[in-house]
Amino acid sequence: MGVSLTKAAQWTSCGSGKLELTPMNESLLKEILCFVEKLGFQHPQEAELVFEAPLQWSTTLVASDFKTDYDIRDLEVQSHEKDSEGHPLLQLSPPTVWVRSFSQLSKLVHFADYKKLEEVRACLQENRDPLLKIFGPCFANFTEREDTHSNVPHLIDEDQVKDSELKLKLFHLVQNMDQQLLKNLLQKISELDPTTVKNDIELLKRFCSEGEKRVLKSVRYTSDYEFENGCRAPLWRQLHSEICYLVIEPCDTDELYITCSTTGVFINGGAESGYERTSEMYKDLVTLLKSQSPYFAENIKKQVQAEAIIINIFNLKILYSILLSGSVLSSYDTVPHLGRQLSALKSAMLSSLFFFSKTPAGAMPVELSSESSLESEEEEEQSECRPENNIDLPSEYWQIQKLVKYLKGGDQTATVLTLCAMMDFNLMQETCQLAIRDVGGLEVLINLLDTDEVKCKIGSLKILRKISHNVQIRQTIVDMGGLQSIVKILDSPVKDLRALAAETIANVARFRRARRTVRQYGGIKKLVKLLDCVPNLANLTETKEKDVEVARCGTLALWSCSKSTKNKEAIHKAGGIPLLGRLLKSQHENMLIPVVGTLQECASEESYRIAIQTEGMIKDLVKNLSSDNDELQMHCASAIFKCAEDKQTRDLVRKYKGLHPLVSLLQKVNNKQLLAAATGAIWKCSISVENVAKFQEYKALETLIGLLTDQPEEVLVNVVGALGEFAQIPASKAIIHKSGGIKSLVNLLAGTNQALLVNVTKAVGAYATDKANMLIIDQLDGVRLVWSLLKNPSADVQSSAAWALCPCIENAKDGGEMVRSLVGGLELIVNLLKSTNNEVLASICAAIAKIAKDKENLAVLTDHGVIPLLGKLTNTTDDRLRCYLAEAIGHCCMWGSNRKSFGEAGAVAPLVRYLKSKDSTVHQSTAMALYQLSKDPNNCITMHEKGVVKPLIHIMGSNEEMLQEAAAGCIRNIRLLALANRKARLFY
Repeated sequence: MGVSLTKAAQWTSCGSGKLELTPMNESLLKEILCFVEKLGFQHPQEAELVFEAPLQWSTTLVASDFKTDYDIRDLEVQSHEKDSEGHPLLQLSPPTVWVRSFSQLSKLVHFADYKKLEEVRACLQENRDPLLKIFGPCFANFTEREDTHSNVPHLIDEDQVKDSELKLKLFHLVQNMDQQLLKNLLQKISELDPTTVKNDIELLKRFCSEGEKRVLKSVRYTSDYEFENGCRAPLWRQLHSEICYLVIEPCDTDELYITCSTTGVFINGGAESGYERTSEMYKDLVTLLKSQSPYFAENIKKQVQAEAIIINIFNLKILYSILLSGSVLSSYDTVPHLGRQLSALKSAMLSSLFFFSKTPAGAMPVELSSESSLESEEEEEQSECRPENNIDLPSEYWQIQKLVKYLKGGDQTATVLTLCAMMDFNLMQETCQLAIRDVGGLEVLINLLDTDEVKCKIGSLKILRKISHNVQIRQTIVDMGGLQSIVKILDSPVKDLRALAAETIANVARFRRARRTVRQYGGIKKLVKLLDCVPNLANLTETKEKDVEVARCGTLALWSCSKSTKNKEAIHKAGGIPLLGRLLKSQHENMLIPVVGTLQECASEESYRIAIQTEGMIKDLVKNLSSDNDELQMHCASAIFKCAEDKQTRDLVRKYKGLHPLVSLLQKVNNKQLLAAATGAIWKCSISVENVAKFQEYKALETLIGLLTDQPEEVLVNVVGALGEFAQIPASKAIIHKSGGIKSLVNLLAGTNQALLVNVTKAVGAYATDKANMLIIDQLDGVRLVWSLLKNPSADVQSSAAWALCPCIENAKDGGEMVRSLVGGLELIVNLLKSTNNEVLASICAAIAKIAKDKENLAVLTDHGVIPLLGKLTNTTDDRLRCYLAEAIGHCCMWGSNRKSFGEAGAVAPLVRYLKSKDSTVHQSTAMALYQLSKDPNNCITMHEKGVVKPLIHIMGSNEEMLQEAAAGCIRNIRLLALANRKARLFY
């Protein structure tokens, strides 16, 4: 929306800064207005999403224009609808209006009635980058990238969007509308390229001289003034696709007044008639003149042939001498006089080439006669593929296709020249990219890679490097086997070739099949070899700069390839890690960014994390956290985020004073990717309590609490994860209580992002160990929200919620009553004992142990069948589950005949085996459970038969008093039963 109209204004404004209501702008405004009006009806949920910042402009509306749903006080208006912070979504303080949602914007233009277009115009005029205000920087920046429409799905992760799918859908709706506007605009503007017409006119002028060459008397423009875009027609006529007006005097007829437009050429009635069309439309000047002048038609063919032969012979001789003086393609951008010579040669060559493209087959000179059949075949293919849309394509499309055709039939010299000409086009533009593909140019470029001519290879790779940014192009390159040829070039002795090949691979290897192809054809080893450039980057000499550039391009390629797990392994095996570590000491950001990018991508593998640590790279990563480059900082923080899973890495980050720079990065709230990386690194580093203490010195907790609202979910996941770890220090619990952070955490329990829910429940559970915090959690209905997450389909969310319930129940003012107030809660808990996930089972058992301390709740659990379900689990070999299962059984024995029921359920014998575990916590909970179970005689018999006495006697020697008492109590009950049996036998 912002991009299209702003670009339109560059052609149709008068420099006043205001958007003129030209036909083009009016058309765009109407389309934008239609979008705004329909959005509220077609997508009501998206329309209600609140903008990151309000759109603000001077309006013609007054308070009386607004109806219901608004508070009107004197001249000011406020909407009833407000955002989460209480700001009205629409506010009018004449003449300024602030709007914070599409829903309110739709209502405003509705109230504007016949002034709708004026309001939209004013809004866009005063908000030149509306996407920035609507979505914030993390969305708005994508509109500035090349090939946005194909990259957005890969560049934007849904976990980064605050309101999940809704905000992403709204972004796509706006982007689709913007692309349609831009398409309509570019269609009109691209049609105004006068290049082809000007070339034709200049060539026709060459045939106006006296002598045998003369086929026309004169060719002149009706206006000497040329606009910046090369057109001579008035601006208002340019909007009708008209480029210029000519007066041409043939040798055998009267003067012809001709209009040249992008849709063709025609005869007009002159200036007095407003250049009104008086003939049919012709595709070009030559065709028109042939129809009007028999003399021109008869003589133009032989003159064109003679002229072209002279031009081509002249060009080839000069070009060949230039080629002998050095590499055209490598010198073209650096030697000014050579660039000018080549430019002149290309212009002459292209002029003759384009002119011939409009003549019948056979009209071309002898040197190019082999192209005639190819050209006719190309035209037939185009007419089949694009029967209706050919006329809408910009001239660059056709020019590039002619060049590709010339590329197919030329010798080495002509090939090099044509490659240079192709590079003059904007190859980042999709039209140019697809023009090369559609006419078979990719096949030609790939074939050139297998030749022995270095200049041809360099030219081909320079073009492939640019056009491979297009997703369709890179897929086609792989389909044609071009990636194999590019990988081979990595072994070339020519450094320029190696660098170009690696950079092209970096672009192509953005999808799985391409990355696999690079690995299968030995590309990973070759790319790693490119990294071994110079031993000391700190003392770089000028002679080694090309080696460094080769290494940089190799790293870019490895960065793309490293998104594959198998490629990560291949990079490791090829010795890539120490080489990356050496390059990490570079002083140049353009080298550091791909190096750190590759490392952070690979750091998802444990072997890499260990290697990064042992190779001493943590120090360099920490050092670059203080860089001035946001992207470099982001990748360094991401690498630390992944590596800090290991305690030694966390300690190294603290040792090299990396904690303070990480906290400093929290100030960059507008860069969401950097913020996500920094908060992630802080989260993982805070797993170590020593780091939490340091973070407290830097006031990190207060800053993190401030980030609990209005942030993408990716940031929130990390922030909440860090807050959960900060709870290791008791002072943190008081700080979050005073700062109102508990409320923000509880609000996040209503979300849907599973990673966020796992961290939120963990944090809530951690802070619930403080009774003051628990009181707030209870008042905010936090326990009910946590309990409801037991229904979440994610096992991770279920287990995290169950663990959080344990401290909530234990520290609530009346935990038993709180649990009973949750309708259906106990039945839900019991049913989760049927889970197949051990972590879920362990957490549920832990929760049952807390619940069962209340007799009324234990009775309800028993009624729901908790005993047989716990009994079935006792055969587990998982010590973590054993520990909490035994604890749950011990507490559940406190009701009715549950002890007996456990024996009947076969739970006793497996519990005896738990005493053989090497985990002391299992011994403690098992001894407590056995003590309770031993109060039933049948259970004592089973325990004795399974050999429980000997291990219990050993446990009685423990230093834990409770463990001693439980073991001794169990043995005492067994002994008492044995004595009772003996007395009974003696009595009878």
